[in-house]
Amino acid sequence: MIPFSDPSASYQSHKDEIDQAIRRVLDSGWYVLGHEVESFEQEFSDFHGHDFHSVGVANGTDAIALSLRALGLKEGDEVITASHTAVATVAGIEQAGYRPVFADIDPLTRCLCPQSLQSRISDRTKAIIPVHIFGQPCDMNSIMEIARSNDLWVVEDCSQAHAAEIEGKKVGSFGDLATFSCYPTKNLGALGDGGVVLCPDPEKAERLRQLRQYGWDNERESIHSGVNSRLDELQAAVLRVKLKHLDIDNNKRRQLADLYDERLRDLPLTLPHRSAKEIHAMHLYVIERENREGLMKHLRDNGIGASLHYHLPVHRHQAYSGGFHGADDLPNTEAFYQRNLTLPLFPELEKESIEKIANEVHAWFERT
Repeated sequence: MIPFSDPSASYQSHKDEIDQAIRRVLDSGWYVLGHEVESFEQEFSDFHGHDFHSVGVANGTDAIALSLRALGLKEGDEVITASHTAVATVAGIEQAGYRPVFADIDPLTRCLCPQSLQSRISDRTKAIIPVHIFGQPCDMNSIMEIARSNDLWVVEDCSQAHAAEIEGKKVGSFGDLATFSCYPTKNLGALGDGGVVLCPDPEKAERLRQLRQYGWDNERESIHSGVNSRLDELQAAVLRVKLKHLDIDNNKRRQLADLYDERLRDLPLTLPHRSAKEIHAMHLYVIERENREGLMKHLRDNGIGASLHYHLPVHRHQAYSGGFHGADDLPNTEAFYQRNLTLPLFPELEKESIEKIANEVHAWFERT
């Protein structure tokens, strides 16, 4: 079986460094919010090449919820995002007490469409969460122009786009805040849950540090109503190792994507869009095709872990089907979810596996 993803392969490829990092934490006797978290936060900030501050939290969902709270939004305020995202994006908005509003996607990039975004803005809108889906950067220049002209906050969801770039500038460095999940399957993945918020404003960074730990100040007095959302020392140590290899691992992803492109470009498929002005993180390799169910079954029957990202847009999930604003006008999103299919992609995937996958895709077309 060729798996869709394989976090254990990532561990094996960096095993010696990760084992040393874990042993370092175990020997230190300090297991919560210590040297490893502080070092990872600084290194993550430095990685983005600007004067940023990073705050480690327990997971990517908390990163979204705490970021919105750090901006001072009021309960019931509206936050515009895409329905084409992991449920975690919307769960984070609701967890913080705010109301999600759905805008459509651009069919080329599959990211938040600026024109649809503009049409969703109301007096209740306070923030925008553009999602860099599958590693594809959003049109951040247009989104930021809309946000600034309407006095709206922007929180980038970069959970699938670690180290992606737009004209030489890393995603996460455009908005007021940026959130990252470090779930094991992410490009920058821990060996468990983890998340981080990137922030250019030191005051907001300090508020995030308070919110992640009961709202405490330095004297452990709760000056805000906070939560318990701390990045674990062990996970921070692992992420420090993984961060050193992120650019190399992302390059491996793009090289494998190039092989997919070369072998599949002559078939009647829609392949991932990649602009010369951007660096795609290639978190996922997602194609589009009618009768994708038939193709997925064929691939799975032949030992290939094809998958769906996702089976449903968020507004079609039972928990979110209650009529959120914008959910009845998402034609590009609805069309995409009838056609999407994700092929295996991770840095350790062998080129021979790409060849086998491509051969089976060709075989399916020959049969149909």
